[in-house]
Amino acid sequence: MGAFEYQAYDGKGREKKGVLEGDSPRQIRQQLREQGLLPVSVDPVAERESGKARGMQIRRGISPSDLALVTRQWATLARAGLPLDEATATVARQTEKPRLKRLVLGVRAKIVEGHTMAEGLREFPHVFPELYRSTVAAGEQSGHLDTVLERLADYTEARQQLHSRIQLALFYPLILSIMAVLVVVGLLTYVVPEVVKVFEGTGQELPWLTHALIASSDFMRSNIGWLAILVVATVVGFRYLMRQPGPREQMHRSLLRIPVVGRLARGSNTAQFARTLSILVASGVPVLEALRIAGQVMSNIPMRKAALDASLRVREGASLAGSLEQSGYFSPMVINLIASGEVSGNLEQMLERAAINQERELETAIARLMGLMEPLLILVMGFVVLIIVLAILLPIFDLNQLVS
Repeated sequence: MGAFEYQAYDGKGREKKGVLEGDSPRQIRQQLREQGLLPVSVDPVAERESGKARGMQIRRGISPSDLALVTRQWATLARAGLPLDEATATVARQTEKPRLKRLVLGVRAKIVEGHTMAEGLREFPHVFPELYRSTVAAGEQSGHLDTVLERLADYTEARQQLHSRIQLALFYPLILSIMAVLVVVGLLTYVVPEVVKVFEGTGQELPWLTHALIASSDFMRSNIGWLAILVVATVVGFRYLMRQPGPREQMHRSLLRIPVVGRLARGSNTAQFARTLSILVASGVPVLEALRIAGQVMSNIPMRKAALDASLRVREGASLAGSLEQSGYFSPMVINLIASGEVSGNLEQMLERAAINQERELETAIARLMGLMEPLLILVMGFVVLIIVLAILLPIFDLNQLVS
């Protein structure tokens, strides 16, 4: 039995969409006809998501919050003792989003056919990452799927909360920067030209600051279209370069050398690495496989390569802490905690503690940086506006002196 997404029309010509379970598309069409619907298309969920149905090529994931919610529901129902197929069906019924519902039903279809949950998740690799699939597979092999799902739910929720806190911290400075740019552009484009008209008929010699402001305003007004094109071209070109392996790696390597930005990048990637490695090791995934997956989770390419090199040294018999220390990217605190875990045999606990430590340091560093950036942005914006106001007021002061 599989899951099929259908598109049909009722007797009044209204479109109906949904997901039904059946043995074949023919059976689904028969079910629709029995309901008084005229089927237009019936596609297997797996093929539709992979982009094979009707020539589609778009493959989208789901939001971290949705993934965390579904994982928590799976974990709760598995802990309650429900069979996996029934638990998956219950999760699908509780899901309000149509696409998420058909994904869960697609996983259930593989389970009903006799496959494992991990094999069902592999049908949607763009939705369930390798970390997710490997952890579930390890839980099924060990017979502790409920415990593994709970750990996985905690992991996904922790990552979602961390991302939300970081985005919230960056939101205000970003809005402030955009408003500052818009205010300056508005003053130069609309306000300054109106003020300049006042001085055109006076014949007085304008201060150099006013001349500079008028020149900037004229340049902005006459080239605003080209400036907009230049900004768009710069953004598009930068994004294109970041898709190329060489420039992207060089950019990531350069970011690690910048004092403040490099510390944030190392902290963020180290926290992701330690948290991922912790959940994998605790779930029973072999250490070498866990290292490979945890390395791929990191977004920074040089740090990712350092983790993969460390896995090769561990394969040759070296310690994990010593292998990571050779790269120079991981903090001494993390290295010491991992070394303690290897000696004591509590590696997963020490990795979790290292992840918590890095996440706290990252949040503190971001809070401090945002605390400095907000007043700095306000000061810069105030200084620019002050320059514009002075350039406008200086000719007025000179004119008053001439009159008096």
